Amino acid sequence: MSKNLINNKKLAVIGCSGLVGSSILRCALEKGYEVNGTMRNIEDSTKINYLKKLKNFEKLNLFKAEMSNENDFNFCLQDISTLFIACLVPTYKGFDGTLAKELDDKRGYNEIINPTVNGCINILKSAKKLDVKNVVICSSTSSTNPIPPVPIKNEIDHWSDEIEQCKSKKYTSATKTIMEKAAIKFCNDNNIRLSIILPTGLYGDAVLPDHMKHNPFVWLKRVLDGGEPRHLKVPNDSASMIHLRDLAELFLACHENKKASGRYYGVYKSLHWQDIYNECQKLIPKMKMPEPFNGNAVEPTRFDFSRRDSLGVKIRDFPTILKDTIEWIKSNPFNDL
Repeated sequence: MSKNLINNKKLAVIGCSGLVGSSILRCALEKGYEVNGTMRNIEDSTKINYLKKLKNFEKLNLFKAEMSNENDFNFCLQDISTLFIACLVPTYKGFDGTLAKELDDKRGYNEIINPTVNGCINILKSAKKLDVKNVVICSSTSSTNPIPPVPIKNEIDHWSDEIEQCKSKKYTSATKTIMEKAAIKFCNDNNIRLSIILPTGLYGDAVLPDHMKHNPFVWLKRVLDGGEPRHLKVPNDSASMIHLRDLAELFLACHENKKASGRYYGVYKSLHWQDIYNECQKLIPKMKMPEPFNGNAVEPTRFDFSRRDSLGVKIRDFPTILKDTIEWIKSNPFNDL
């Protein structure tokens, strides 16, 4: 065990059964950390049984918690050195199932934005009360899309405009922008070191069966089974991605590197969809391919990764990411379902 690890106390992962949270949990346990993890339902035997398969599961302490209740975190956050908040998952529907894009501003704020922003602040209030000095939040690259667009995005200068996002009915994306700004203000006001990881396009090997309901796992499995790809025609657009294990390492790096703070892209890079499908076909030669697009391809989103790289995590390239993902899906990882 490294000296760095010996000098650190327990970690806490809020939302430890989610796609990102469980990946952080897996990484932390594999490194030998003791972890306090929260779930909304700690009596969910299916999730618990899969978490028990993680290496060093005996170092995991589970707590029931809802982010709407600040007091739920009083025990989980005792005597920890870093708090990972991975429960702020995107909300795409209002309380009655209405799609977010069909809501007006009042409902958009009350039903999409405020529950997540207030939940994040509730967790941070508990962290303050229990003297937690380091927090790492999982957000999204959707908070880094300035108007007008820029040739190369970076995490410090470039923010989405939440007012414009709401005008465009993008309440789900606006949530991340508003939440980050609220969290930054709270942590600045209360002397808490805050890092924010901005991921998108999560590939690799997941921990729980529920995670197979997420793309790209859904469409890659369908293709492997002889079904249709994600698109009927290749969109003239790009998509970003990262391996779940690399993403988890970025989160842990924000704990282990005492100088880490601020926003960091949790992304390998962005590729045009034609290149993504071409790479898929190399690994699945008989796959059904979407109709190719005609015309000039748009340039993929470009990022300045200097801050990400300062964390010292080696990021897998896309051929490796895709190969790992496809091999994992083909292994039928949850074959006892």
